[in-house]
Amino acid sequence: MLKVDNLSCQKGYNLLFSNLSFKVNSGDILRITGTNGSGKTSLLKILAGLDIQEQGNVFLDNHALKSEAYQQEIFYLGHLSTLSEELSTLENLEFLTKLNKSTKQIQLTKALSSIGLKGYENEYCDKLSAGQKRRVILAGLFISNAKIWLLDEPFTALDTDGVTIIESRITKHCKQGGLCLFTTHQNSDLLNQKVLAL
Repeated sequence: MLKVDNLSCQKGYNLLFSNLSFKVNSGDILRITGTNGSGKTSLLKILAGLDIQEQGNVFLDNHALKSEAYQQEIFYLGHLSTLSEELSTLENLEFLTKLNKSTKQIQLTKALSSIGLKGYENEYCDKLSAGQKRRVILAGLFISNAKIWLLDEPFTALDTDGVTIIESRITKHCKQGGLCLFTTHQNSDLLNQKVLAL
């Protein structure tokens, strides 16, 4: 269980949210909604340990935010591209996954195939469309063993097929006991999703 207790976030003089408390259990999908600037990305970054809250606590079971046990269970995907256009899709994915663990090349190739990039393994990322670049990053979802997925605008630049692939992957992850928190400005057909409005 991910427990957020009395969380507040301020950027400069702007209080984005305060006294925010909620729980997300194994198997849950939580969609975070709100207008631009309401704090959706900031909330995910706090939960990922990348930003600092003004007040409040976050726990995964009994493990505190920023503890090693907590961080090992987090997979964070930001909304900005983190690809090197001088590397191939396979090389980019290998680099991204090595930040957390070593992954065999056959797993990377399978992940790219699962996301719809079969045959693009050696294509340089500067030759890809925006949607294809997004798929390279999202291929990490087919490799990650983390329990908690924090996905900021995962459907950005994806076509209908790409959205379907990602929604299916999120559903499978949560059915296997994981949990997912995500933001999106697009419609989502994910079943049984809960909504948190900021």
